[in-house]
Parts: sequence; structure tokens; C-alpha cells
Amino acid sequence: MQRRFRGPPTAVIVVVVAVIQVAGSAFATVRQPGHAPLDPLALALLLLGPAALAFRRRAPLVMLPVAAGATAAYLALGYAWGPVVLSFALALIMTAAAGKRAVAWSGAAAGILALFLAAARSGDEAAFVRAFAGSSWLAILVLIGEGVRFRGERVAERRRQEAAAEQAARDEYRLALARDIHDVVAHSLSLINVRASVALHLGEKDPAQFRPALETIKAASRESLAEVRQLLGVLREDAPLSPTSRPSLARVPEVVDNARRAGLDVRFQGGPDLDHVPAAAQEAAYRIVQEALTNVVRHSGARTARVSIHAAKGELLVTIDDDGAGAGTAPDGNGITGMRERVAALGGRLELGPAQSGTGWRVRAVLPLAADAGQGPG
Repeated sequence: MQRRFRGPPTAVIVVVVAVIQVAGSAFATVRQPGHAPLDPLALALLLLGPAALAFRRRAPLVMLPVAAGATAAYLALGYAWGPVVLSFALALIMTAAAGKRAVAWSGAAAGILALFLAAARSGDEAAFVRAFAGSSWLAILVLIGEGVRFRGERVAERRRQEAAAEQAARDEYRLALARDIHDVVAHSLSLINVRASVALHLGEKDPAQFRPALETIKAASRESLAEVRQLLGVLREDAPLSPTSRPSLARVPEVVDNARRAGLDVRFQGGPDLDHVPAAAQEAAYRIVQEALTNVVRHSGARTARVSIHAAKGELLVTIDDDGAGAGTAPDGNGITGMRERVAALGGRLELGPAQSGTGWRVRAVLPLAADAGQGPG
């Protein structure tokens, strides 16, 4: 994130103002012979005002009184009128910009009072005109500082909102990655567990079961390790925030085959034109099928399942039916929660309940295919 612009360095301001005040006052003294010549005290006062500006960030409440006092003392001692007021003017602006409104307006009021008192003492009508003009400028200087402060607050607020939005997006993306890791690990370990159990149960009676089981375990572990390695690489920020290989509907048959290897009789039916489905909807559908079949294999006791994916009327319909016991009244686990979050991120809906046949369980997701529906987190 870009750093907030805070103006020129304080040291530069102090040096520039000091040079202007000393050089300008020396020139003004030459052009105004009726005033006292510059002496060490005058030079000290000319440098004291700029030196006060060094406190603009550390102690803004000190800056204005010191600058005002140095300016007032310089003029009261009869030195030539000139750029000595520059440090006081900048102190007014900086004090108001720092949010010290009461101090800034009090300083301006004190300056206005001093101008009119000086005009009254001079008895010159033109002096009152000059006092009025000077008073107007003092008020304008404070308003300039107020404007600088207001703009700075708006910029800071905008940057805070941008930072909060960026952090929220990162948090959401990492939540999506956590769901991905859960889905990959749960699916693969479930398949490995089932095949290992089958091999152990039937190994002595039918040794031929060992090889298919070990091949299934090998394939499942290799695939899951590859996906988990990629996802963890993103979490470590060793990879871009958008991994190059994201699950799609073309990989759903792999999930179906894995479920079949676990002993589940699965039928898959996919509609036409699924290649045109937005990538976010394809990934969500893939993960929903993966999680649903994982739950069927692990928990439902089902023997058969049917997976159906169709696109119609601007929606992608994903349905998984099985003949098992279903979830019943059990609370949602991480997998079900993850499915709900994926569907909600795309503005769709998830339906869980008994199958229409009256026996078994159904998981049905409806994902919108609008152009902006694919912008949810993957």
C-alpha cells in the first residue's frame, strides 16, 4: 500500500523559512531606513520562528505560540516589516492541519486583535484597512489548514477502507483455500481408508484384492499430495493467489471413479455445453460432488449413488442422490459448511434432504451462471 504523503521534510521547511526570513528582512531593513537595524536579537527572533516549525509533528501546541511570540516581539521592537510573518503564517496552517482547531483560531484571533490595536495606536485610517485585510488573511490561513486536515482525513479513511477490503479479500481467499484443503484431504483419506479396510478384510480370503486396493491408495495419495502442496504453496505466498490448475467439471469423472474404487456403485450424467460454465461455478460444482460422494462413502452406508450435472435457464444444477441413511438430524460438519459457503459465495442455494424417491438422501446445488456470478472466491 502506498504511504500517505505528509509534505516536505520538516528540516527542509525550517531551513527554507529561516533563509527567507533572514534574507528578506535584511533587504527590507535596507529599504525601510526608519526602522531599527538588524542586530543579534533581531536575528535570533528571525530564526526562532522557523525553529518553532520543527515541532509541527512532535508538539504542535508549542509551535504556534513560539512562532507568534517571535513575530510579535520582532515587530514590537521596531524592526523593519517584512517576511518575518512567514513562520507565523505557516504555524497557523500547520496547527489547523494537525487538528488543533482551538489553538489555531485562538492564534488567529490574537493576531487580529494585535493588528487592530496597532491600527488604533497609529491613528491612521489606512492602518484599519490594512488591519482588516490582515485579519482576513489570518482567517484564510486557518481555513487552508482546515482544508488540508479534511483532505488528509479523507485520504486516510479511503486508504483504511482499501486496506480493510484487501485484508477481507485475503481472509476470504484463505478461507476458500482451507475449504479446498479439507475437501482434498477428506476425500482422499476416506478413499484410502475404505480401500485399506477392504484389503484387510478380504486379503486373506481373496489376495487378489490387495493389488487394486494398493493401486487406488497410491493414486489417491499422489493426487491429494499434489493438490495439497499447491494449496499450501499459496498459503506460504510462494505461488500466485490464483493457482494455475483449478478443479473443473472435466475432472468430475475422476471423483466418480474414485468413489467406485471405494465400492460405491455410482452413475454419472452430465449435460451438454458444460464447457461454457464459468470457472468459479465449475470449481464449486466439482467440490460439491467431491464432498457429497465423500460423505456417502464415509457415513451413509449407501451402495449406489447418482450424480447429475446440467445447465438450464442460466443455472447449473448439481444433484447427488444415494440410497443411504443420509445425515438425518446430525449437525453440519466442516464439509457441509464448506459446501454452503461455496454456494453462498456464488449467490446460489444448497438443498439437503431425503431423495424424491422417498429412500436415500439428496444433495442439490443451484448455481447461477450470470456473468458476475463467477466472481466469488474459489
